[in-house]
Amino acid sequence: MDYQLEIKQIVDYPRCRIYREFVQSLMKDRSIRTSGCSYLFYYIVLCSYANFRSSYRRLDGITYLVEPGQWICTATELSEWFRTRFQHQAISILDALEKQHYISYSKLGRGNLIKFSISGWKTSNTALEYNYPCLKDVGFFFFPIAAAHELISLGKCSEMDIVLDLWLHTIYQDGQVQGSDKGPVVYFRNGTGNPLTNFSDLAQRWGISKSTVSRILSKLENRDYLSLISFPGRHGSVIYLNNYLSTMFQVSDVMIDKEEVSMAFHIPFHAPDSSLEITDSPIRDEQISVPSEDNSVSKPYMQAMVRKVAKVLATQGLPCCECSRTIYKLYPLSDCMEGHYRYSLEIICPAGWDRYHFELTLSPAKGQRKSRKTGCRTEGTADYQFSGGQANA
Repeated sequence: MDYQLEIKQIVDYPRCRIYREFVQSLMKDRSIRTSGCSYLFYYIVLCSYANFRSSYRRLDGITYLVEPGQWICTATELSEWFRTRFQHQAISILDALEKQHYISYSKLGRGNLIKFSISGWKTSNTALEYNYPCLKDVGFFFFPIAAAHELISLGKCSEMDIVLDLWLHTIYQDGQVQGSDKGPVVYFRNGTGNPLTNFSDLAQRWGISKSTVSRILSKLENRDYLSLISFPGRHGSVIYLNNYLSTMFQVSDVMIDKEEVSMAFHIPFHAPDSSLEITDSPIRDEQISVPSEDNSVSKPYMQAMVRKVAKVLATQGLPCCECSRTIYKLYPLSDCMEGHYRYSLEIICPAGWDRYHFELTLSPAKGQRKSRKTGCRTEGTADYQFSGGQANA
């Protein structure tokens, strides 16, 4: 007997790239509070100022040599970075980080100057061998993910630490993480590949209450830091970060569509009742052709499904789905198999420019209420989940 062996390498990335410009923008955003435990924020700020090569800095008439992973600043600057009212509060933060073996520091110039060194800097970052000034508002550095887990567990996380924790655990275009192809999704690396989470897990992770988690995430969503998509029942929520692609890769950000995310996670889609008319869709009933001989799924449900798919495709840049003359033809591909229905959706441009084919799978959601049949018509409400893929264009 012949066997075929498939070997798949599981890759994990222990470090995350952080741009100094992003850290500077967080430092300037006073709407994000640092009250509470903000040691992750403090440590990342120090890392953003650390040298990646040797340089000289002249302060109070004395020239100091600053090696990779080090920096010299005044106590006033340190207090401004940490948003503390008094300088001794900023020094106490350094003491706490030094106690955890993240940094070491010394006081120079009668205590007015602080020289700090990031522990293990050369382990995560490359240290260049030549001397030249290092800019503090451009470029990036690598941050160990393990340090984030340790720092957020030191107390009740502040809003700033929550923002950084979400940022450090964002994944994009990873085939092993579900939904990452739709946009930069927050995934806490639990080994399941499923980024769905809930407020209870987040409250335990950040050491705060579920109501506080809800309030902070709503605030961050209003501030355009993230897009929170919550699903009904026990499915949980998924978090997508805004402005992530433009910051990390200097490319245009993608628009997150809830219906498309629902299809990616196979979350039930609630079809409207047959008496409900959809008024917010620009697609008329005359544009949609559905099979008349198929009595398993009612015509209004199939029309609603076509409108949902067209809306998703329009957000992905398919221009035909925004045209009022486009024709949508739905054909059954096979008979019902254990409640699963397969359809072929053909999108036709009346001008003859383009023609697209998609395959749709419609299946009843788990735990849906059984409906009763009267003649050839199905009465009652139903929840369906559907997935689709483009066959050719």
